[in-house]
Amino acid sequence: MNNLTPKEIVKELDKYIVGQDEAKKKVAIALRNRYRRKALIGEIKDDIMPKNILMIGPTGVGKTEIARRLAKLVKAPFVKVEATKFTEVGYVGRDVDSIIRDLMEDAIRLVKEEKMNEVREKAAEMAKERVLNILAPIPSKKNNNVKNPFDIIFGFQQDNNQEVIQYDESELQLKREQILKQLNDGLLDDMIIEIEIEDSSIMPIEIMAGPNIEGLNINFSDILGDIFPKKKKKKKVKIKEALRIFEQEEASKLIDMDLVYEEARKRAEEDGIVFIDEIDKIASRSKGYGPDVSREGVQRDILPIVEGSVVNTKYGPVKTDHILFIAAGAFYVSKVTDLIPELQGRFPVRVELKALNKDDFKAILLKPKNALTKQYIELLKVDGVEIEFTEDGIDEIAEVAYFMNMQLENIGARRLHTVLEEVLKDISFEAPDIPNKKVIINREYVKDKLKNIYKQDDTTKFII
Repeated sequence: MNNLTPKEIVKELDKYIVGQDEAKKKVAIALRNRYRRKALIGEIKDDIMPKNILMIGPTGVGKTEIARRLAKLVKAPFVKVEATKFTEVGYVGRDVDSIIRDLMEDAIRLVKEEKMNEVREKAAEMAKERVLNILAPIPSKKNNNVKNPFDIIFGFQQDNNQEVIQYDESELQLKREQILKQLNDGLLDDMIIEIEIEDSSIMPIEIMAGPNIEGLNINFSDILGDIFPKKKKKKKVKIKEALRIFEQEEASKLIDMDLVYEEARKRAEEDGIVFIDEIDKIASRSKGYGPDVSREGVQRDILPIVEGSVVNTKYGPVKTDHILFIAAGAFYVSKVTDLIPELQGRFPVRVELKALNKDDFKAILLKPKNALTKQYIELLKVDGVEIEFTEDGIDEIAEVAYFMNMQLENIGARRLHTVLEEVLKDISFEAPDIPNKKVIINREYVKDKLKNIYKQDDTTKFII
């Protein structure tokens, strides 16, 4: 993040999101301001709060995608929540603290992945050593002079005639070196071996501490894990899979989870991004009475988190003062002014996203790194079918999607999924058996496939 200027952030977002330049510009500024704040020294650093963003625009224009790509770009903890979810929890939606708990979990996942990648090479070597010990174990030497203390206590007599296992160390070492070379070359990947792994089928025992202190759930499996040995089970797997399992286990042993939790908490507090979708659905027109009172209660519960408070989690308290909140809503029925004034004031940066037109649809089909046409081309390649979209075919798909949005519900870019699925329905179904493995998707092909589900109204007869 330190190396990304606002222009570079926008450039990265352009790879996945078409248009909406104003929204990209504002989220890029918000992200850069985080870096600027971190570079400051002194009391003023704590006084500078993030400028939360409110995105206003119809569904399917890129609101969620902008926030998600932004978080992925800077490897920031990210959580997306639907505001309407909290209207279901009683009268005032007490469960809003779960937003921060989910953010903390995502931060732990990110930090743990980073720490495990740092020790990946060492863990891989240890995993190979474990597989090597299964394929060519080193025999243990029994020392007959050592008495078992339990035998002495309970009066058992030890057999002093136990045979001492003899083996040729140089021969065994040579054998292990040969096996290790084969492991490194991948020659043993498909060989089946039996390994011991922790039994994950046993569910952890948790006691819920109640709704008001939900973050303090007690997991007895964690507490007693060091006292009682974990149950193991035997499993037959390929060596390639065994190496992956062992590498994961060894990497987990090499990292200090206390440090992971501490760093994750800091990352959540300083870099966390919370995306609150459908915020317009909790906007209340009736002020303090009537059926909308529950919605207003949810707003009042969300307010302290956005303003800055401390939320208790099972990993410790998390401060929300410097978490960036991005809210979004279509605001078809309600208006931004229907939100309570205190919440409005906590989203000072507002941006209106534009509805998509035909040219936007064409760009969405072709330009993004993960464009839909590219996805379908790669999917059908699996069955040996090569599809090619012509320029007039793309134009027709974009035009149909645009007019369907105009005549029916405007669902934005999601309409392209509907249209493309219908256009490619027959190819996708018959792909393994198509004799001609190359298919051209042109204007005529698109019209033929859509003739039964969509007819564009001829408006020329109404024009004088």
